[in-house]
Amino acid sequence: MKISYKLKLLFAFVVIIAGGFLLSRLAHTSNDIPSEFTEARMQGALIAQNIVDLTNQMSKDLEQVNSYDSEKKYTEALELTTDLLIRSQRVREQAVGLSDELRKMTSALSSIESQDARSAALESIASRLALMSRLINYSDYLAQLLTALQTKFSGAYTGDNQVASLIYQINAEVLAINNSNRQAMTAMERFDAIINN
Repeated sequence: MKISYKLKLLFAFVVIIAGGFLLSRLAHTSNDIPSEFTEARMQGALIAQNIVDLTNQMSKDLEQVNSYDSEKKYTEALELTTDLLIRSQRVREQAVGLSDELRKMTSALSSIESQDARSAALESIASRLALMSRLINYSDYLAQLLTALQTKFSGAYTGDNQVASLIYQINAEVLAINNSNRQAMTAMERFDAIINN
């Protein structure tokens, strides 16, 4: 029976992939974590913490906007609102960076031999993905709120219930972002304990 050239090529490709996988498995002990994973993990943690810090600071600034509104200091409120809109764009840019680091971590997971360590790392990645999902909601609510405030501070009427409802939603998302970040850190602490055991 004659084997076609395409089939030989496919077979050679499978052998090369399988061989590469086996070599990588043999090269790594259970405590040998790929540098790609470690670098992405550290960079991702820094970006996630930066997102948490930015959203927490922006929540404090929203309280200041509310104060300006109460004191009828509309010019100051409008300036701070505009600044918040600019900073919300920075938060979205940070989310793109976090997404890239999570992709790198996920790609390197198969190189981690310990099933328990891999499971803890996956849990951390899932928590960071939850953070990003909440961040999307947060950005959407914040954009709606800032638009409503800009309209109001420009002299047009907006319903106070809309603003109050959006502020409530934003604060709920900030809490969820903080919780997701804590869960991710806790999972990575467990990961460290497993690989250092």
